[in-house]
Amino acid sequence: MLKATSITKKFGPLSVLKGVDISIEKGEIISIVGSSGAGKSTLLHILGTLDRPDSGQIEIAGHLLNSLSSSELAQFRNKHIGFIFQFHHLLPEFDALENVCIPGWIANRSRDQVKQKAIELLNLLGLGDRIHHKPNELSGGEQQRVAVARALINDPLIVFADEPTGNLDSTNARSLHELFTKINEDLGTTFLIVTHNEELAALSSRVLHMRDGLFA
Repeated sequence: MLKATSITKKFGPLSVLKGVDISIEKGEIISIVGSSGAGKSTLLHILGTLDRPDSGQIEIAGHLLNSLSSSELAQFRNKHIGFIFQFHHLLPEFDALENVCIPGWIANRSRDQVKQKAIELLNLLGLGDRIHHKPNELSGGEQQRVAVARALINDPLIVFADEPTGNLDSTNARSLHELFTKINEDLGTTFLIVTHNEELAALSSRVLHMRDGLFA
């Protein structure tokens, strides 16, 4: 479903990625672990089209991404990729339902269909009674669940999660771990997760260890 070969990336004289190869099958949950500075988040951002590699090739579901323009990449990203970050990045002026709907509306999907899908996702994630609450009226764990629903609204081919439990206490982190497994089982969603959390990594289909810009 995702295949990347010989991915390199430098920041000035620092070589962060040194020819990384990775292949992910549909429906897998893959965790990437490693020390800070190993290149984990840089790789995730490149695979998620948030940044471009210096060299190498990326293919997602048969789409070769290297040749796409910035605007084409943005459209592909919005329609086919979901993101969950350490910080939820919810828009404070909108309620939970609106925050989840925004990517679907940006993709020019039917507003009513997007809204119905968002309600279904929020119910699935245990937030059915919180859909009209704004972010400052939600707990940290609830805010992150809203962010998860937002990542799923466009039925993405893959969800990239960068330290998704890094800002949560142990109880909410464990709940989010279980949620990823449930989503994977119920919806068949593919996940690529960068994490320092060994408990989260242990739930994955595969764990990849990164060291000095390469998989160990």
